[in-house]
Amino acid sequence: MSRGRFVSLEGLDGAGKSTHLAWLTAHLRGRGIEPVVTREPGGTPLGEKLRELLLHEPMHIDTEALLMFAARREHLAQVIEPALAAGRWVVCDRFSDASFAYQGGGRELGVERLAALEHWVQARADGLLQPDMTLLFDIPLEVSRARLANGRELDRFEREQDAFFERVRAAYLAREAASSGRIRRIDASRSLAEIQADLALLVQQLEAA
Repeated sequence: MSRGRFVSLEGLDGAGKSTHLAWLTAHLRGRGIEPVVTREPGGTPLGEKLRELLLHEPMHIDTEALLMFAARREHLAQVIEPALAAGRWVVCDRFSDASFAYQGGGRELGVERLAALEHWVQARADGLLQPDMTLLFDIPLEVSRARLANGRELDRFEREQDAFFERVRAAYLAREAASSGRIRRIDASRSLAEIQADLALLVQQLEAA
């Protein structure tokens, strides 16, 4: 049985993750790989209920962080770990890097308690369960805000002020710098063709790893 691969997509809202996720899924299928496509928060019936609370209900920052990791633990147990054990590829819209960016950076919770939750939820006998590769779609804040100004209703994260998103982006970039190559930053302000060429090369590298 071939080894499963775990790929996550990260970035500010408006970075085009949904578009890139759809292209990546189709690209993998074209290479004979049928991925498990999922998202956070969510990915399970319980996780989707928690997602609705997290995106729309006001709550204490500690509660927000705990619910994020509670949804993640269920997601790992019900979806991600079984798929990887079966040799499947998992493509996930956000994973724990998002918690460090949004709760740690944006909400200024810091990393100490998040690192403790990460270890509790993701520690395995062979180390911390992390994606094999994380695609960080990076755009300037003004591009993110312009793309979100399309008339749709925004969730409580998307309604935050610019300073919040500047902290989120800075936290993502700090996480990338400390990731030893796991997180691959992609300039998402470029054309789709340029981004897709990068993604195709990264998929090829991950297949060969």
